[in-house]
Amino acid sequence: MVDVMSVTAISTVLGAVGSSVANEAGRAVWESAGSVVRRIAGREVPAPRDADERADVARLVADRLRQDPALAGVWARFARSVPEPRPGLAEPDLLPAATRFFSDRQDPMRVMDRELGRRADGTPRIVLLYGPEGIGTSELAVHWGQLTALKFPHGRLYADLRGGSAGEAVDPASVLRRFLRKLGVGDDGIPPGRADLAERFRAEVAGRRLLVVLDHVHSAAQALPFLTSAPGVFTVVVARRPLTGLDAVPVPVGPLTDRDAKRLLTDLAGRPAVAAAKAALPSVLARCGGSPYALRAAVPRLADPVRPAAAVDGDPVRAAAEDAYRTLAPDAARCYRLLACRPWPRITAGPAAAALGVPAAEADRLLAAVAGAGLLEAVAAGGHRYRPAVRRHAELAAVRQDGVAVCAAAAGRMVAWYLEFAVAADRAAHPDRWWLGPRYASVAPGPYAGQSEALAAAVSEVDCVVEAVRTADELGDRDTAWQLCEALYAAQLRAGRHDEVLPALRIGVRAAEAVAPGTEIAGRMHTQLAMALTERAEWDAAESELRAAARAERRAGHARGQATAVETLGLLRLRQWRFAEAYDLFGEAYGLLDGVRDAARGAADAPRARALLERHRGRALSGLGRWAQGRERAGVALAFFREHGDVYNTGRTLSDLARLEWQAGRPDAALPLIDEAVGVLTPLRATFHVERLRLLREAVVSA
Repeated sequence: MVDVMSVTAISTVLGAVGSSVANEAGRAVWESAGSVVRRIAGREVPAPRDADERADVARLVADRLRQDPALAGVWARFARSVPEPRPGLAEPDLLPAATRFFSDRQDPMRVMDRELGRRADGTPRIVLLYGPEGIGTSELAVHWGQLTALKFPHGRLYADLRGGSAGEAVDPASVLRRFLRKLGVGDDGIPPGRADLAERFRAEVAGRRLLVVLDHVHSAAQALPFLTSAPGVFTVVVARRPLTGLDAVPVPVGPLTDRDAKRLLTDLAGRPAVAAAKAALPSVLARCGGSPYALRAAVPRLADPVRPAAAVDGDPVRAAAEDAYRTLAPDAARCYRLLACRPWPRITAGPAAAALGVPAAEADRLLAAVAGAGLLEAVAAGGHRYRPAVRRHAELAAVRQDGVAVCAAAAGRMVAWYLEFAVAADRAAHPDRWWLGPRYASVAPGPYAGQSEALAAAVSEVDCVVEAVRTADELGDRDTAWQLCEALYAAQLRAGRHDEVLPALRIGVRAAEAVAPGTEIAGRMHTQLAMALTERAEWDAAESELRAAARAERRAGHARGQATAVETLGLLRLRQWRFAEAYDLFGEAYGLLDGVRDAARGAADAPRARALLERHRGRALSGLGRWAQGRERAGVALAFFREHGDVYNTGRTLSDLARLEWQAGRPDAALPLIDEAVGVLTPLRATFHVERLRLLREAVVSA
């Protein structure tokens, strides 16, 4: 029988609770954990941020329970209301389709087979495929993965980390979250911090036979969080060069031999076409330099006169791009050049039309023409993208033929398109919040069926909006940069995309401080950045941003914004289990709201903001074990939300009261509150919240 009071068991409970803090209901349970730990320890205990700190808290709790067995019931009652971590049950297959015609790569595949068959010795099974762009490293990884599919019955994971440069590289934390979701882990089981994310990923794959392919890796730091010693997991890292600090079996991928290159051309073009081009074939092979990409691009022009290799500096990918580019009609060639001025993760008809100054249907036709020439590749999520080397070729051609000013103007029009899109989606996804950006006053909410559809649209373009922020910053358009960040609010807060938006928010803070220091704009950007840092458990950095936000709002005389910054710092204190400080900060924020004049920005929202602060004060008092006062504060908030028809906050406040009564040892008072909260929240599809309430009900009934 497992000792539920052991250090391991206590640490497991804390870990399960900490994994769900990205959700409102999960944060409430986390605060309850802090209250219980405080009660057992007899003093304030700092909230743990990682596995080591959780173990320290667990040892403290276990020691106190041994010293005072009467406290065991307090912990046991709380632990019964916490679900055990549920393993994901999905068997994802994210590996792209392999190319139909694949050139001979027997030597690299033998190395991969040998590593796969190596006897387990506690070290990760990992290979590093590396070679210059266009040489076929990604193609090889996918082809080998498809050939060995039966050896990985529990799934195949794939992620393009876009490591063309440090600036373009994807944050591993966002990929870990995506992998965990695809493995079947619910959002309530995905922890906030990067270290805990990697730990949960390793735990999730420990018993699986699984393939993990990490494509276009820029550095060892990108790959390390995914590594595991699980004997059934095989990891393939694809990069342009050897990666210092990555202990992997190196598998260099070089040019194809002329024999293999000719075989690939024959597979692609057919024997008659290759025979007809016999005279030109040696020059074609020399120009392609053994690059599968260049060979594929050469197929439509096998019999064409071949330009000297020196014209493209001996780079077969650039040579192939140049050849294909010269076949484009003038309007398609312009499209190819101008859309390459920035490393957009994905290019679709809408923003392309803005950049080119043509209708969307015409942009769609032009994109199809460029893709048909092999200069753009399709993206699974829709749209197109450039290979990095092809984009560099197009960008150089744009600077040479169109000039820097024309390129910048095209990029600026694309940024403007994303600003309008993001504002419209954000307004529709989060209609009840106040904003600062002037575009919010002129752009109507997008044409979405409801908030969920709008949020999905906003989330689908997060990576492109982040790139738009970078582009605006580099163009010196700092006003647009911070407005784009504000328009990421719904995707950040409601969809939890904190990792993805963080680079943009850092730019947003710099932009706001450059164009509007000491204003409500700077305050808003500091607060938004702090929210992302809080969710990543970077609490010290979050506090620094919130204090900067409060200073800026105070200088601007913007009481509503200052109250928001102070309130958010109070919420951070709740996360840190510093309940007394949280209570004081909520009181300070309440006082600041009294200074909001009727005509001031955000004044209409002040009554609701006061009610939320009453709810927060009730949570802080509950954490301090001051049940009667907490009940009173929460009751005030509940009355307001009921009177004003705020169904969601009514349900959340009922949940707070139910948990308060449970902690106070009043199960009979908790039960009706739980049932009412479930009834309120179920129609809102607040699934996670309702599940937590039902688990709490089971714990109350069985007590």
